[in-house]
Formats: sequence, C-alpha cells, structure tokens
Amino acid sequence: MMVLEYCERGDLRNCLNELNESNSFMSCKVKLGVLRNIARGLLNIHNAGLIHKDFHSGNILFNNSVYPMISDLGMCQPANNKKQEGVYGVLPYVAPEVLCGYQYTKAADIYSFGIIMNEYMSENIPYVDIPHDHILAVKICKGFRPEIPKVTPKLIADLIIKCWDSKAENRPTAKELYQSLEKLQDGTSDHSIFNNAENSYNETNNKEDNYYFQVKKWDIIREEKLRSKFEKNKEYIAKNIQTHPQAIYTSRLLNLENLPKPVNSTFQGILYICVFFFFF
Repeated sequence: MMVLEYCERGDLRNCLNELNESNSFMSCKVKLGVLRNIARGLLNIHNAGLIHKDFHSGNILFNNSVYPMISDLGMCQPANNKKQEGVYGVLPYVAPEVLCGYQYTKAADIYSFGIIMNEYMSENIPYVDIPHDHILAVKICKGFRPEIPKVTPKLIADLIIKCWDSKAENRPTAKELYQSLEKLQDGTSDHSIFNNAENSYNETNNKEDNYYFQVKKWDIIREEKLRSKFEKNKEYIAKNIQTHPQAIYTSRLLNLENLPKPVNSTFQGILYICVFFFFF
C-alpha cells in the first residue's frame, strides 16, 4: 500500500479556475515560478533516467501552496525501454512523433510541457472547442498548435514554440528548460538580465521590444481584464468557449494510423491572438 499526500487544490487547471472564481490575479513572475518548479520536477524525473509518458495539466497537482507536484507516474518508464504497442495519453499533449508511432523520448515530455506552459500562461485549454480525433492528430503532425496570445512576452512565446517544435532534436532538454525559465523569472524584476541589443531598452530603440517592459504590460493587461470582467462577460465567455463533447482530457488509448510525417507550420511564431479568453 502507498500513502500519498492529498492535494486539496486539485490539478493545474482547477487552480486556474479557483483563481478566476476568486478574482485573484497571478503575475507573470509568479506564473513563471510555478512553471520553473514544474520543470524542476520533470528534470528530476529525466535525471533518474525516466520518462513520464503521460504529462499533461491534469497530472500537475497542488496542495495549499503554489508549489506543483507531478503525479500519475504509472506510465513512467526507463528512457531506454522500447515503445509499447499503441499510444496512450491525452491527445493535445502528445508529441507528434509519438502519434506517428515513434518511440517515446524525453523530448516528448518537453513537447507536453510546451502545451502546458501555454495553457498556464494564456489560461486557454488546448483545442477545447474541437473534437480530439484523427483529424486533430493529422493537424498536429502538420504543425497545428494552440494559439499564443499576442501580448505574451516574446521570449516566453519563443520558449513555448521551441518546446513544441515538431522536430524532437530542436526542443530544449529539461535542464535547459529549467535554466531558461529561471532566467525568464529573474528578468521580470531585473531589466538588466536581458541587457542586449535585441531585448534592452534605451533611447535608440523601442521599449516594446524589451522583455522587462513586455512583462509589465502583460501584468497590466491581465489585471485590467480581471477587474473589468462583468457578469454579462462571464456569461458570454462561458457560452462561446464550451468544451466540445468530443474534446477528451483524460488519458486513453489513441488508435491513430496513417498520420503524416511531423513538420512545423510555416505560420508558427506569428500566430498570436490579440484578445485573452478565460476558459472557465
């Protein structure tokens, strides 16, 4: 018998829902801290020579704190294990090469993290309004990804895109991911962290290209969005982003055949949406 800690706040998505219902605001810095801790947990798994293999927002749990715990390690296996028959997981979080029948690797966990990261930062459930079927699997293999809100700081968006790259070899390792998130979090309060020609602000360039400025703008927009949310807006949002009846967010066996070779979309990196939506 195993006795595990009870996580009364539930999973990551439930925590976001909890924040929304209480009209609580979570800054970009705090969110990056949570993501950094998730990455550290994934790094510990990978350093042990293991792969999670079923990594999604429903398997990230919280107790009374904001410190996340990765759960449901039932599919976790040594990295050198041969792939079992069939693909098991939650379709939106499964890497395209795994959908195509290739062996599950550490890089596939990183792909899942990219989907989780965008979900947590944007507060949009991936592919919530479409069926999770063979058609979606084909689109994912052709480079279709969840939309990244336009106001997302560029360096954060770049990391998300790198994590869900169709080519596994282009994705960061768990260590690189953790280090990147640590630097991004530090950069939210120290404008000198990214003090270079591309990201620094001075009299000769546009401050909107500066990461520190982008983070502050992100916080202001999200906080204003939260404060200005009236009941009629809640009703409108709930009406327009209802979960599709065939959008399934529990792990299952995915019977997928004849999928195309994974490629990146030519539109990836510029497909940002201008307006934030809450999925609650």
